[in-house]
Amino acid sequence: MAEPIIEVTGLVKHYPLTQGILFKKQVGAVKAVDGVDFTLNKGETLGIVGESGCGKSTVAKMLVNLEQPTAGSIKYKGEDITKLSGRALKSVRRNIQMVFQDPYTSLNPRMTVGDIIGEPYDIHPEVAPKGDRRRKVQDLLDVVGLNPEYINRYPHQFSGGQRQRIGIARGLALRPEVIVADEPVSALDVSVQAQVINLMDRLQNEFDLSYVFIAHDLSIVRHISDRVGVMYLGRIVEIGRDAEIYDHPTHPYTQALLSAAPVPDPEAREHRERIILAGDVPSPTNIPSGCRFRTRCWKAQERCATDVPVLAVPAGFRDTGGAAAHDSACFFAEE
Repeated sequence: MAEPIIEVTGLVKHYPLTQGILFKKQVGAVKAVDGVDFTLNKGETLGIVGESGCGKSTVAKMLVNLEQPTAGSIKYKGEDITKLSGRALKSVRRNIQMVFQDPYTSLNPRMTVGDIIGEPYDIHPEVAPKGDRRRKVQDLLDVVGLNPEYINRYPHQFSGGQRQRIGIARGLALRPEVIVADEPVSALDVSVQAQVINLMDRLQNEFDLSYVFIAHDLSIVRHISDRVGVMYLGRIVEIGRDAEIYDHPTHPYTQALLSAAPVPDPEAREHRERIILAGDVPSPTNIPSGCRFRTRCWKAQERCATDVPVLAVPAGFRDTGGAAAHDSACFFAEE
């Protein structure tokens, strides 16, 4: 069995909605994340996909402690990091770093590249003595494919793809074990996306990294991920190895997403059944009862309105094994 490095259990993040000016009263909540469970194994890439607003980025922020969960636990090597503070939290943060979505706003325009990449050493001086920092920063620039002589340049002197490489170098500065990548290529041109993905793939082997890779582009996630979790309205509705999800999707939402993904082969595209979902994604302030996908699902029955499906191997696949036997939160899951 693979060794889990991160274990997420019952993760919840609700943002309160209030009314009033002087005496604010809570009248509801935005249920951004509403009960997420997954594990990340050492050396693995877990891809998390879903529509905008499904809670992917909120999960990422909680993993690196930029947001505090409303409930649930995040265990790093068996220790619940949501309970930590002070030096203990600082130590864990060194080992879980983040690459942000927008390479234009995630870099301080008033700082040089050398200062941006070297800033983590100010917080963790034990990693690099002051006399050694310039060399380490130049080594990191070289590792991500940039000229080490660019150390004194500013972010506006770089392209979007180059800026994201700087963000990746900053994430590697403390030699973390886990990188949380929040849609790291969504703001880049397609040709540049491939370069950055290939770079991250190489760095994973070189630095022995584990990735949580968040995206809405299914083809990118398939290229880099070992396992894939599909999120809908704050919960993971299907999770399994990449071949299981892409070749044998069992949840209706996953099937609909894959039916909308571009297919380069004209013959395969002609014979593919396109699934059109009815309606819009419900508001996270007013989530449907029972199965939260039922308002858009063509398989929905009476049971779906009252019972909440559990993320588990569907009954029809438990004894068959093979690629189809993976976790899916649907009463009527089928290939």
